Amino acid sequence: MLKVLRPGLNQLLTPVGRALARTPVTPNMLTVIGTIGMTAGALSLFPTGHLFAGTLVCTGFVVTDMLDGTLARIQGSTGVFGAFLDSTLDRVSDAAVFAGITIWLATGGHDRLLAAVALFCLVAGGLVSYAKARAEGVGLSCDVGIAERAERLLIGLVAIGLSGLGVPYVLSVGLWILAVLSAFTFGQRVYAVRKAAAARDADVTTARGSAAT
Repeated sequence: MLKVLRPGLNQLLTPVGRALARTPVTPNMLTVIGTIGMTAGALSLFPTGHLFAGTLVCTGFVVTDMLDGTLARIQGSTGVFGAFLDSTLDRVSDAAVFAGITIWLATGGHDRLLAAVALFCLVAGGLVSYAKARAEGVGLSCDVGIAERAERLLIGLVAIGLSGLGVPYVLSVGLWILAVLSAFTFGQRVYAVRKAAAARDADVTTARGSAAT
């Protein structure tokens, strides 16, 4: 859903990427820095109830993480390992955000039900990403889903940040919406892979039949 915003974001980040291209900084360095910063911020601030501060820190490092792709494009250094590292460490960052808020809800937040919902969001988000990666691993396309990583992270951080500012019920509403969207997106991807696999199997069967005649 947020893909339509990417050209605009790329335009905003390109000047920063060009400046970084004149330094020894590499895209992989930005990926690692963004992950470490976001993980440290989420796991140190969210469990202690500093929700708004934690959201600001995480958002700042999200921008850092976004710069890796911009810098790689400018330097012409895009590669398989860079894509692997970025995708893998994204899972670490996401897990830190939802683990941090789960810990707070189960302790200082005194809401075990919502803690379970946050934990479900963590697990469901991992399943959504795994479904796509596994499909691509067997040669099938799975680029579908109403709530991809950017949407899930946006909903989560906005809900957490507004809750930290004292907005009532926003965290509950945000996490429940995120849980539903994540489950639905996982279902979308499983269904898409099922259709693609059936179509490919049918093509193979037809090809074998043609070869036999």
